[in-house]
Amino acid sequence: MFKIKIELAERLTKLPKYIFAAIEELKLKKKKEGIDLIPLGIGDPDIPTPPEIVEELIRQVKRPENHQYPTSMGETDFREAVARWNKVRYGLDFDMETEVTNVIGGKEGVANIARAFVNPGDIVLCPNPGYPVYQWGGTTLCDGTPHLMPLKSENNFLPDFDSVDTNILKKAKLLYLNYPNNPTGAIAPEEYLKIVCNLAEDYNFFVVYDNPYSEFTFNDYIAPTILQINREIGIEINSASKTFCMTGHRCGWAVGNKEIIGGLRKVKSQIDSGCPMYTQRAVAKALNYYDSQNKPEIVAKNMKTYEKRRDVLIDGLNKIGWPTEKPKATFYVWTKLPEGETDSMKFVMKLIEVGVVITPGIGFGEYGEGFVRFALTQPIDRIKEALERISKVLK
Repeated sequence: MFKIKIELAERLTKLPKYIFAAIEELKLKKKKEGIDLIPLGIGDPDIPTPPEIVEELIRQVKRPENHQYPTSMGETDFREAVARWNKVRYGLDFDMETEVTNVIGGKEGVANIARAFVNPGDIVLCPNPGYPVYQWGGTTLCDGTPHLMPLKSENNFLPDFDSVDTNILKKAKLLYLNYPNNPTGAIAPEEYLKIVCNLAEDYNFFVVYDNPYSEFTFNDYIAPTILQINREIGIEINSASKTFCMTGHRCGWAVGNKEIIGGLRKVKSQIDSGCPMYTQRAVAKALNYYDSQNKPEIVAKNMKTYEKRRDVLIDGLNKIGWPTEKPKATFYVWTKLPEGETDSMKFVMKLIEVGVVITPGIGFGEYGEGFVRFALTQPIDRIKEALERISKVLK
């Protein structure tokens, strides 16, 4: 029988194996061996969606009119809620008709913005270590050229633009920026964001400010958006996933420069029909709980939970001889490998042998080697059990 030869597009052959898929394979193997795994790897909240939002989802899904095709740019009441949230949270006025759009979670928005603006060979500035979608799902799948911006501890995990060749900056099309940061937990001071805005204007690139952890802050820290510095410099992408523990519901938004929003909408009009209307309306209700820049109770109580987990994990790591600092934001703990360890993937495999799953720094790019990331997505008793198991590996 004649068989046709199937070949992947060349751009797909450039993609590495998605690190989280590799970790999943390792987890499945150990589960089959009967090992009790404590998953502290992938950033998926274990705290359920607040009951108030679940009730709204149920109410909205019972309405027949919400079963039809939505619009890819988002329903009017959803965009109104997003615009209102930005006014309350950041003090920014956005026109819901031209400066606000729906995305099917932040990941989709991050990838599709590149489809709207990146031509083959265009340079895209990508933080490294960083969310892999910036370099691969966005830039590489659009045949762009990623220029890696190292995030180093000596620079507080902020890109050092002084080390970038001016010819690279002149050719750059866009910059992905993400603070509070995944995976490092770092924050970006407003003075730093002003520097970024000035550079973007000087070299004519725009900023995609990926901000899903805007509400994941501890103590009295309130995270800014770069659009508060310059609202025309780019767009912010945010989502309900982390803030409202709605990762599985897949609903987010993008706001900012209307030309950039217009480009994103044009792409989306060709490839999707937006989030379900019932999801959008439940997220709108969630956003409307905000009446100031401070977190409403349905968000604040979860942040207190994560803060307690952070403190237990970090105090425990230091106690067993693994020096680690407390981040001011995100539900991640990014830390150097213990003394004597040099390969993050090999160390993670050692921990999986004792039933603890974390993420190797190399999974976030070459400059992540030498680090690992914990996700605070398990109850305190499981974190304590993980610490006990880790201590045996460090002996």
